[in-house]
Amino acid sequence: MKHVIALDVGGTAIKAALIGPAPDHVLLHEARRPTGRDRGPEAVVAGILDFAAELQETGRRLFGEPAAAAGVAVPGIVDATTGTAVYAANLGWRDVPLRALLGERLGGGTPVALGHDVRTGGLAEGRIGAGRGADRFLFVPLGTGIAGAIGIDGRIEQGAHGYAGEIGHISVRTGPDAPVCGCGGRGCLETLASAAAVSAAWARATGDADADAADCAKAVASGDALARAVWQEAVDALADGLVIGLTLLDPHTLIIGGGLAEAGDTLFAPLRAAVAERITFQKLPRIVPAALGDTAGCLGAGLLAWDLLATATATTPTDTDTDTDTENNTTEVTA
Repeated sequence: MKHVIALDVGGTAIKAALIGPAPDHVLLHEARRPTGRDRGPEAVVAGILDFAAELQETGRRLFGEPAAAAGVAVPGIVDATTGTAVYAANLGWRDVPLRALLGERLGGGTPVALGHDVRTGGLAEGRIGAGRGADRFLFVPLGTGIAGAIGIDGRIEQGAHGYAGEIGHISVRTGPDAPVCGCGGRGCLETLASAAAVSAAWARATGDADADAADCAKAVASGDALARAVWQEAVDALADGLVIGLTLLDPHTLIIGGGLAEAGDTLFAPLRAAVAERITFQKLPRIVPAALGDTAGCLGAGLLAWDLLATATATTPTDTDTDTDTENNTTEVTA
């Protein structure tokens, strides 16, 4: 069976899979192992290469042939054009030519695609998850931070410099009391509405250093007034950020994922109401939970690999679509 290798590299674990072809893109084999960032960036890269090679052998054993391509999703700053993992604070690496290294390790001319973890997760949610059928969507995972992926006609917008979708760094609060963000700004959305921000706010409110966002959500569901106040502050900030996003992008669907989305209606009921209260001329999009959970990154990496194969097939000259000009010794390839 034709298949591709998919790797989703996180700060604590690498999720991997062998993924089948369209239309179903079935997960044919899944595996997971620690990232091992405590051993340093060189060890992390070596672990990724070893894992990919093992998956290649697994594919040969299970399906009688090696993977047709590979896709890998990584955190931080990514240059998808050059295939470079530019920078990731949580992995400690800089300017790693990961696409070239993987291609060399897998051998045989195996094509490799490299993508940003959130954007690849957004690609999967848009095509085969909660955004299926929406030609314009915004995917916003609420985790330790807040990022975003802008979906347009089945692809994810990268931006001119690879930074498109960073909705977590939209400033939604101003003034000296606005929290300072790790990016250097103040009042960024992720300092107020991420899972980490809610955890910190609930810990301060209760005086319990171990209290987290999940505890706050449970307290909200049970009717705790203090929890509701903390939760609503985060929901209001999130709604402010999302309204800025939908005003700029006019999506049909807003897909909310990450840890906070696991609160279900405890999050989505007040969030939908808060967004509706804030819009004026804008069209209210569907606001839905992500559907793929922690498999989104792996599935997205697999889609990148399949897209790479489709592009290569579409641009390969054939006897019927190649016109050779012998006089000028040039070859024209028609679409």
